[in-house]
Amino acid sequence: MKQKFACWTALVVLFLCLVPASSALAGNPEEKVKQAGAVMEQIMAIPESAIPPNLLKNAYGIAIVPGVIKAGFVLGARYGTGVMLVRNAAGHWSNPCMVSLAGGSVGWQIGAQSTDVILVFKSARSVEGLIKGKFTLGVDAAVAAGPVGRRVEGATDITLKAEILSYSRSRGFFAGVSLEGSALQIDDKANAGYYQQSYVRANDVLYGPGLTAPPSASRLREILAIYSMPPAR
Repeated sequence: MKQKFACWTALVVLFLCLVPASSALAGNPEEKVKQAGAVMEQIMAIPESAIPPNLLKNAYGIAIVPGVIKAGFVLGARYGTGVMLVRNAAGHWSNPCMVSLAGGSVGWQIGAQSTDVILVFKSARSVEGLIKGKFTLGVDAAVAAGPVGRRVEGATDITLKAEILSYSRSRGFFAGVSLEGSALQIDDKANAGYYQQSYVRANDVLYGPGLTAPPSASRLREILAIYSMPPAR
């Protein structure tokens, strides 16, 4: 009992120390959009370890969550905020919709880390499920670690059948990373702040015409357009 209490105490103290930094960024959606673009450029800079362009070319949507804070001592927790975009019938990326990612885990793990997370949505079903409410990875849709590099021949059947492919880049130390059970949901407050409206629906952000967005949205769309082009032959 004492050991269990000590584990919980250590987790709570560690997480309370780390969350303020993430919360501060959550209150600045403009900065979050800029960070999402930077993360995408950095991850795609090395083709041999990047998301395969063909996957991005055929993706229905993408979520980029920079700086997910994860801390744990046997029990773990994670939290981060980011953006999601979808592609229309013409292949153009939408305006960014603000999202949050939260979850926990059980198992041997110790330490803390900041991780950039990218989720590639292969179909509209998963995105529509997210728009309707809180969306749990691995429950509402199958999620698997995505292949990297120029080709996807080495991907397993589980990976190819998954509705969502996950990628991460760590800037710290942690053992036992998994996105299974994490909840992804729309951040209505951040959307209202970014688009300078009292309220804006996720559907209007992702699919509605005529919504005025800051210049950072255009830059993020440009970055995604570049890296979702089919590779030159």
